[in-house]
Amino acid sequence: LFLTFTGLLFVYPLTYISPSATQTWWHLVLNTMEFTGPTFIKLGQWASTRRDLFSAEFCNFFSKLHNDSQTHSWKLTKRKMKKAFGKNWKEIFVKLDKTPIGSGCIAQVHKGYMAADMIPDDALVWNSWASGPRMMTMNLRMTMMSFPSTNKRDAITEEEVLKAEESINDDDAPLIPVAIKVLHPHIGKRVKRDIEILRLLTRFVSTVIPFISWLSLPECMEEFAILMTKQTDLRFEAKCLEEFDENFHDIPSVRFPRPIRPYCKSDVLVETFEEGEPISTFITDSSEDSESLREGIAICGVDAMLQMVFVDNFVHGDLHPGNILVQNADAFMQNKDCGNKLMLVDIGDTVLCDVKTPDNPLRLVLLDVGITSSLVNCDWNNLRKVFTALVLGEGEKVAELMLRHARSNECSDVEGFKRELAAIVMEARSTVSLNQIQVGKLLSDVFSTCGKHHIKMESNFLSTILAIFVLEGIGRSLYPDLDILERAKPFIL
Repeated sequence: LFLTFTGLLFVYPLTYISPSATQTWWHLVLNTMEFTGPTFIKLGQWASTRRDLFSAEFCNFFSKLHNDSQTHSWKLTKRKMKKAFGKNWKEIFVKLDKTPIGSGCIAQVHKGYMAADMIPDDALVWNSWASGPRMMTMNLRMTMMSFPSTNKRDAITEEEVLKAEESINDDDAPLIPVAIKVLHPHIGKRVKRDIEILRLLTRFVSTVIPFISWLSLPECMEEFAILMTKQTDLRFEAKCLEEFDENFHDIPSVRFPRPIRPYCKSDVLVETFEEGEPISTFITDSSEDSESLREGIAICGVDAMLQMVFVDNFVHGDLHPGNILVQNADAFMQNKDCGNKLMLVDIGDTVLCDVKTPDNPLRLVLLDVGITSSLVNCDWNNLRKVFTALVLGEGEKVAELMLRHARSNECSDVEGFKRELAAIVMEARSTVSLNQIQVGKLLSDVFSTCGKHHIKMESNFLSTILAIFVLEGIGRSLYPDLDILERAKPFIL
């Protein structure tokens, strides 16, 4: 590993020769990240979301890590399926696509189909079926009623709707699409190797650079090691999916796949299949027509993160663009074009009028929940208080909270620490527009000042803050004017 990265540094001066040499060097960096293992790929995925810290070229290049991770062979997938479900696994899964629909650094996902009578949870079957063909015919009927076409070629006939309904009402057991997540071979050993390398690296850096030692890197590394190890057992992810589904049960703008029991094993996880467009599609779309759509997606994402951090205390720790799908984007654009609806209700001799704003159909699907973080109650309450003080612009109160709840406090200039934090918060709040405040940078400056004054925070604080960093990066990539502090007020005040 040392020789690999040293070689990249050695050939870096060649990038000044020509643009093609620069592109070749970047490809070498990308290949090196993929070669060095899943943990380093995770680091590259995070970096690609930070467009406020890195250049657009850097982010665009490393975003390939979200979609182009290496896959394993169909033969190895079959071996995993047989180990998990026995030699008759093909009787459970009527069809299983050989080509993966996606691959990450830990596992790859295949689309498959199960007979409805093989799934014990009737409600889950109905939800999957209702959001598929049944919803399709409902949409066809609503399209006929709401948007009658004058073009015969585009018109939807009653006969077509009836045919669709007949196919749904067939007596044969319907096939339910499912997503089947299969771990890559030997992934457990590779993760252990990467963790040992990062342990050595964090210890070395903390020893050589005294300032870095106050950021609790070794402790943070141990926490990260636990989370990465849990990712190699898909039963843990199944439990996380169930908890997220419960937390967001009443929030229509956010959806998680649901695990299908009893088909959740350590190496194979079967869950509901979710359609959607990758959020990266909208990040790269800069057209004016889609500005309101991008704003809506950004708001859904930020609100979801605020819900996780400040309400549920159960945070998705791996929300890079490859793990977020967008549903109903076309319906959102149609609603925007339709505008408000005039509602007339006739009650005897009285006619009631009302103007109804169209419902927002946008929905985010959050995938790959194998990495999560939670804080103990005292740390969680402290985080809420710190963020509240930031929202209200109370810099000195932020300093007092940091001093009171620090894991280790060797600050020799308490008043100087308070003044510096107050200045950081005041500078952020004095920007021309509050929506230009970069919350990630603000929090980063706060923690840097803590390190400067030898105030050591709990390592699990950093994991939660990192999740906020990532979501802010995605949100600002979609809609730069997003006012995150304003969105946070209902969650913390």
